Amino acid sequence: MDDLRTASPNATYAAHCARGELAYQVDTSTGAAVFYPRVIAPGTGAALEWRISKGLGTVHATTVVHTKGQPPHNVALIDLDEGFRMMSRVEGIDPMAVRIGMRVRVRMHPGEPPYPVFDLEQGA
Repeated sequence: MDDLRTASPNATYAAHCARGELAYQVDTSTGAAVFYPRVIAPGTGAALEWRISKGLGTVHATTVVHTKGQPPHNVALIDLDEGFRMMSRVEGIDPMAVRIGMRVRVRMHPGEPPYPVFDLEQGA
């Protein structure tokens, strides 16, 4: 476990994103993937280990958000192959074209701090 006096789980996650890595945690007692970053494992209270995702996943659910004065964008739940789900968006295609079951790959959006978004997986 990180020393919370110097680095929170969120700070560790953000540092991974800054390096272009999608990090998640694993419950050391059950092996279950855990996301969003936490101090201890939910349900068991066990220690957590950091891992790096390969970044491949499947769209579980999607919707399109229309904000006045801005182009529409999608919000999607992505099931990562390592066993965790996260909220993000799929970019590079029309928001209305995003479909449940599409295979996607993570990339870091260059924000401050960088954050994960998804693109269609090549050949999918």
